[in-house]
Amino acid sequence: MSEHQETSIAKFKSKEAIIGIVGLGYVGLPLMLRYNAIGFRVLGIDIDESKVIKLNSGESYIEHIPASKIKLARESGFSATTDFSRVSECDALILCVPTPLNKYREPDMSFVINTTDALKPYLRAGQVVSLESTTYPGTTEEELLPRVQEGGLTVGKNIFLVYSPEREDPGNPNFETRTIPKVIGGHTPACLEVGIALYEQAIDQVVQVSSTKAAEMTKLLENIHRAVNIGLVNEMKIVADRMGIDIFEVVDAAATKPFGFTAYYPGPGLGGHCIPIDPFYLTWKAREYGLHTRFIELSGEVNKAMPEYVLTKLMDGLNNSGKALNGSKVLVLGIAYKKNVDDMRESPSVEIMELIEAKGGIVGYSDPHVPVFPKMREHHFELSSETLSADNIASFDAVVLATDHDKFDYELIKQHARLIVDSRGKYRTPAEHIIKA
Repeated sequence: MSEHQETSIAKFKSKEAIIGIVGLGYVGLPLMLRYNAIGFRVLGIDIDESKVIKLNSGESYIEHIPASKIKLARESGFSATTDFSRVSECDALILCVPTPLNKYREPDMSFVINTTDALKPYLRAGQVVSLESTTYPGTTEEELLPRVQEGGLTVGKNIFLVYSPEREDPGNPNFETRTIPKVIGGHTPACLEVGIALYEQAIDQVVQVSSTKAAEMTKLLENIHRAVNIGLVNEMKIVADRMGIDIFEVVDAAATKPFGFTAYYPGPGLGGHCIPIDPFYLTWKAREYGLHTRFIELSGEVNKAMPEYVLTKLMDGLNNSGKALNGSKVLVLGIAYKKNVDDMRESPSVEIMELIEAKGGIVGYSDPHVPVFPKMREHHFELSSETLSADNIASFDAVVLATDHDKFDYELIKQHARLIVDSRGKYRTPAEHIIKA
């Protein structure tokens, strides 16, 4: 064991190490809080100055992370900065930056590459660099390895490189950072040992794999598994609907089988930063090997068509009352991508809103987690969340249930809505004014 390896491991075990977290979003912030809670000093690094200012003054910008937790962290050794030269202070650098797709459905690696380039001049012997961003197999080796070694350091001897994919599930009360097992792969056995020492302090169970590539592929399989199964059940929903069968009843019944079946429920499409995006990282990389990932592409097609399916159901429902969508007032319930969170990334609800507007509908939304429609790169609505009163609900020609937040008063909505288009299976008892979508 090299001297640098021994020193690094000892620092993590004694909690003398300073943890640097680069990218303070839905992944980086909970990780910061976990390391802070167990006694590590944490330096948060982000290019967004407004985030840094908020954190340093004890404020939060993520709904399910209360400001009180940030305040507590500030009082016990956490600070945030936009100054990358402070990287040299850190013993670990954990990269939690986004990996979106470009408009051609190809990986946009600019955040990972630009971040690594910004760290590069300040890397020093004894550090461990861990990438957590979801990406294609080979990223750590192909993109990070040469950059980390550019200044004369040698990975596996005096600096250590690992890949350990994030597994956050915002809004899920049953799991937290500590209790979700953590997969980790190192570039060399020494890298793996140092990486384990970094993560085993904070996470209950660390799962080792043989390489960074295997760890990268593990994360993709997890998300592809979800995307494909959601695509399958969305396709089944359309078939069941034509046959007059309630797909939610069928999934619930199938889920009573104690082996060999996992319940996935249909919806209005896929949202969030993972499931609609990550599978296409493998699709892109597979082309280099002359392979086609047909399951991924097919499930992507099915899931992408769901907002249009909801729109068709809305138009059918209005048509039954002798109304056109053009000129009708439509209220979309829930615009976050999943229930009980404020995350809008890739939300199918927004696409449904755009489709309604494109057909001449007058769209409004209600979401207790998103009081004002945020500024988004690709979507623009000057709207605020509608208050759900009996009169206001009744003033809309139709209500589309897109995201089934627990905070909604479903009974009030049922009583006063003229037409409900339910894409989440919340209303299981058939009623004349409720359409399953």
